[in-house]
Amino acid sequence: MFNKVSRRRFMAGAGMAAGAGLIMPRGAFAQGKLPTSPVALNVIDAAGNLALTQPIFDNFAAKNGNLVSRFTFNKAPSPELPGKIRAQQRANRVDIDMVIIGPDALSAGLAEDIWTDIIALPENGLPKLQDIYLDPAWRMQEQGQGKGVVVSYYPSGPLLEYMPERVPNVPKTAQELLDWARQNPNKFIYARPANSGPGRTFLMGLPYLLGDSDPKDPAKGWDKTWAYLKELHKQIEYYPAGTGALMKEFGEGTRDMTVTTTGWDINPRALGVVPKEAAVGKLDGFHWVCDAHYFAIPKGVSEEKVAVLLEFIKFALQPEQQAYSYDAGYFYPGPAVKDVPLTMAPQASQDIIAEFGRPEYADWIANNPIELPLEPKALVVAFRRWDEEVAAG
Repeated sequence: MFNKVSRRRFMAGAGMAAGAGLIMPRGAFAQGKLPTSPVALNVIDAAGNLALTQPIFDNFAAKNGNLVSRFTFNKAPSPELPGKIRAQQRANRVDIDMVIIGPDALSAGLAEDIWTDIIALPENGLPKLQDIYLDPAWRMQEQGQGKGVVVSYYPSGPLLEYMPERVPNVPKTAQELLDWARQNPNKFIYARPANSGPGRTFLMGLPYLLGDSDPKDPAKGWDKTWAYLKELHKQIEYYPAGTGALMKEFGEGTRDMTVTTTGWDINPRALGVVPKEAAVGKLDGFHWVCDAHYFAIPKGVSEEKVAVLLEFIKFALQPEQQAYSYDAGYFYPGPAVKDVPLTMAPQASQDIIAEFGRPEYADWIANNPIELPLEPKALVVAFRRWDEEVAAG
């Protein structure tokens, strides 16, 4: 089951007025508002997060049969999800009860005002999040503006992944990477940032690597980054729509080097999609750009269902449940809360990390700056500019 869930993740990575929401009386989510009979909950995963959290859902359902009769899971491409929810809200027919999303879909949904403000709900029953989260996870939580709850976190990247026999001298700087791509046309690849964690992290990490004037402002502060990406574009055959397809090409030998993250390095090698001997490197001036997955609830979900979902989110933040986030290394490390060592994870997770993890990651995480991704509005600007000025070029 463990590998099956992980494999599902890998191949996946692959009438309401605007702004209207539920009017909640004070205390609406106290225990008395829980349903008198179990409810069925429909969950959409647009982040591939079920590889990490599926056991948490199963555990909650097993222990709370009085609250939830079943969870139904579906997957959706991240760029398409906000529009789908908005259409349901306009028709006053919301049938998606909760979504699992990354900063991309969260940002798009914030712009459309489609998410319930979970943190503002009276008596939501959640713990004091700042007290339990790792510091970068708490900063990611703040960036979500209360419209999502961080469930998984990792420092992410951007890192380079390459096959040592085909890249004997891995680039050490951004300029060396560009030079290598020019000398080896179509052998470097990355996926469309709007639908790829590594692609998005590469996009947001370049301003730090290149010394741009304002790494947080893709509209006015990324002159070096946009010029660099346009030059790199000349050596790239095409941009895959997702990271899963990219890793398959890399694993089959069609490409020699790509950008990656800690999890997208470990997990595909553990699954045999990428050869175990693939290596990773970082460029001079490297800053981590961290990433997180969020639970979010669309506006329009019934009060009873929201009450059950709050109970579930509280359950999912317990250290014993967070330990499942180590999974097969996909979102390494994975837990968003403090004091969840690898020794708490299932033995299968411990074995995979022991075999496919990298000792250097602990040093890199401890000794390189960890930056937040772009604020939602800036991220939307960055995606649009990349689509229009880089890919379309």
